Amino acid sequence: MALAAALARAATLLLRGGRAPTPSASLSLGIRRELCGVPSSAAAADEPSAAGEAEPWEDAEAEILRDVEPVVELVKDILHSGRYGDGGFLSPNDEKVVVEKLLPHHPRSEDKIGCGIDAIMVDRHPDYKKSRCLFLVRTNGDCEDFSYRKCLRGYLEEKYPSHADRFIKKHIVQRRSQLVRLP
Repeated sequence: MALAAALARAATLLLRGGRAPTPSASLSLGIRRELCGVPSSAAAADEPSAAGEAEPWEDAEAEILRDVEPVVELVKDILHSGRYGDGGFLSPNDEKVVVEKLLPHHPRSEDKIGCGIDAIMVDRHPDYKKSRCLFLVRTNGDCEDFSYRKCLRGYLEEKYPSHADRFIKKHIVQRRSQLVRLP
C-alpha cells in the first residue's frame, strides 16, 4: 500500500512538471496557465476582475472562453468525432494534452492515477452505455474512468474562483452526457 502511494505521488509529481504538489490556493501560475497553453503573465492578470470593478463580467467571460475553449474542443472532438472507436487509445499528442492540462485538475487526480498512467483511451461508460468517456489505463492494467468536466470545473475554480460558478452555469450543461457550449 505504501508503495502504491509513493508511486502515485511520483506520477503526480511528473505530471506537474517536477513541481511538488501545493495547496490549490497557492498553485503556481505556471501550472494553472498550462491548461490551454497560454503563456504565463503577471499575477494580476491571473483572474479577471470581480464584479463591481472596472472589468465587466462580459470581459471576464471572454477571457475564460479564450483560455479553455481549445482544450474543450479537443476533448469533444476526441469523444464525438469518430476519430477514436470504442476502446481506442489516444494519440501521443492528444494524450499529452489530456494528461498535462486536464487530469491534474480532477478533484481526485491522485486516486485516479493510482500506480501510474500507461495510456488514455475512449470507451463506453460501463453504467451509461450511450455515454463515451475518457479512461485512464494504469500501469497495472486497471482502467479508471474520469470526467473531463470535473477536471475543467477544478481548473476554473482554481484559476477564476470569483467567476467559475457563473461561467459553468452559463456555458457548460449536461445534456445527454455531452458538454454543450451555449451561444
